[in-house]
Amino acid sequence: MRDDKLLNYLHLHFIVFIWGFTAVLGALISIESIPLVWWRMLLAVILIFIYMKIMRIPLQFKGVNALPRKRILGFVGAGIVIALHWVTFFGAIKESNVSVTLAMLSTGAFFTAILEPLFTSKKFVGYEVIFGVIIIAALYYIFKVETQYVTGMILGLISAVLSATFSIINVKWAKEHPPSLISIYELASGVGFISFYFLVFPSDFVGPLVLTSYDWLWIGILASFCTAYAFIASVKVMKFLSAYTVMLTINLEPVYGIFLAFLILGDAEQMTPEFYAGAGVILAVILTNGILKNRRNRRKKKELKIHA
Repeated sequence: MRDDKLLNYLHLHFIVFIWGFTAVLGALISIESIPLVWWRMLLAVILIFIYMKIMRIPLQFKGVNALPRKRILGFVGAGIVIALHWVTFFGAIKESNVSVTLAMLSTGAFFTAILEPLFTSKKFVGYEVIFGVIIIAALYYIFKVETQYVTGMILGLISAVLSATFSIINVKWAKEHPPSLISIYELASGVGFISFYFLVFPSDFVGPLVLTSYDWLWIGILASFCTAYAFIASVKVMKFLSAYTVMLTINLEPVYGIFLAFLILGDAEQMTPEFYAGAGVILAVILTNGILKNRRNRRKKKELKIHA
């Protein structure tokens, strides 16, 4: 049993490592962020469709005719949010670099803490407000010392907000429906949304013949390993590990990504000591918040057991 848990823990680290590599792929792919995301989502939909057929997972919700229209529209809305998240994420990489983008994306947990009480019954926590002030101060410091990357930083922060929004609206559905089924509906909605954009701005579309052989290679890896595989594998791993372990490991994504970017892209990713200091403060606050939140949840569970 212990060996199974260790294997799943190592598997989770491998998945997070793959997610960190996503940003590097965004830098390596030559096309702009919007067509890049369209190709990523389209290929991921095809791959998940094949997986569902092999695993004999139904492509319809049980009682699909009775499924509320509001829920269907919710899936479409979530797909649009994730598409915009990826567009701004890769846009930030194109405007700055991988290190800057991942440092901004790491604030997603902070935005989740702010937005969750606005959309759910969760209450604001005092220390999270203090952490928020520290993160804002660290961001201001980074903006001040890395002025050439301001556009990329803004896009990265927008991407983090969209990521937090997607997580909040998707968490309930994941408990009610098969994750692969939700995923294919949402990704297909994202493809449809960007396809509509191309109808309005056809010049932004990048056809298959325009893509280089390396673009096809990187996009293939992005859609298969970093999207379809990583999503399905992460759901399986989360069944065997605690939420606390999963959360702390996922927060290492920027660390893995920045390391990989420096290793693969070299001098283009070398930042000033001030940047690493600011990014380090943000990551430290996010990890501390996760530890305190886990302790708080454990305390609540103990109190409930006592009262029961």
